Amino acid sequence: MHVPDGFINAPASAATGVLAAGALAVSLRGARRELGERTAPLAGLVAAFIFAVQMLNFPVAAGTSGHLLGGALAAILVGPFAGILCVSVVLLMQGVLFADGGLTALGVNITDMALVTTVVAYAVFRGLVRILPGTRRSVTVASFVAALVSVPAASMAFTLIYAVGGTTDVSIGKVATAMIGVHVLIGIGEAVITALTVGAVIAVRPDLVHGARGLGQRIKLRVGGELVDAAAPAVPQALGSARAGRYPRHRGLWISGLGASLVLAGFVSFYASASPDGLEKVAADHGIDRKAERHASAGSPLADYSVKDVGDARLSGGLAGVIGVGVTVVAGSAVFWAVRRRRGGEPAEAG
Repeated sequence: MHVPDGFINAPASAATGVLAAGALAVSLRGARRELGERTAPLAGLVAAFIFAVQMLNFPVAAGTSGHLLGGALAAILVGPFAGILCVSVVLLMQGVLFADGGLTALGVNITDMALVTTVVAYAVFRGLVRILPGTRRSVTVASFVAALVSVPAASMAFTLIYAVGGTTDVSIGKVATAMIGVHVLIGIGEAVITALTVGAVIAVRPDLVHGARGLGQRIKLRVGGELVDAAAPAVPQALGSARAGRYPRHRGLWISGLGASLVLAGFVSFYASASPDGLEKVAADHGIDRKAERHASAGSPLADYSVKDVGDARLSGGLAGVIGVGVTVVAGSAVFWAVRRRRGGEPAEAG
């Protein structure tokens, strides 16, 4: 759903740019309350993981593919404000280095892919965890539904933006029907990826999952064949730590997550679907792409997720993916380290 330059006119692009800038300013302030000593490093990793998984287009219909948007995943793992920042960092890296998503359309993409997906997903998620039983499985189920809803919500947001500032004379009804239809299917893939990732993290480090905070004694884990409260001392002891209720695998989780991101971007991405994604397909079918402009970063040595002057396609794409993960984790970690530093004397995170 990366919108290229030329799809949206200058006034609408400027308006969404202002909206995106305001959302980022609010998110920078809000993320100070969400991120703590243990969770701030995770936020940079989440950004890198989203970048990596977005390279893995999966087929959803004849001649159409989709990929993770990541707003739901980021919001549930590190919080809605930090989630908006995570996806925005990814979009900035993609636009500047990889010529993916227009630079004049950056405000459109942040509004659509970072703001809408994160806010909608987290609202759905919080509503569900309040009514579902307080178990690890309920958090995973709520993650699935929230991610599923967030993708067609983003497609509707694009349709509204296009209705206001689209540069081609195309029936908005046709655009809406096509966009929502294909992105409901893409949402299923988003939901599966999000639920599997949240489930994997909450299985080993429930204390790091923002969406599980506030549930306290309601969250239970199976340890030694018995259900115990995640907040109880027995859980960290069962994981091998007797130090004041701290879990021992913070660094291990970070290294494992970074390793998985590098493998996905550097190797698995070669086998991703080559079909156009949902927006590209709709744009081609309805003539919206007639107004697409050449990307300002088209001459980047990493444009189109390949390394310039590297002839082997597999090696070129793999190197580009690895570089992208590295740059994103560094940029994301720098942002969240700065946010954490500015937290100052605010109260420490719970849990």
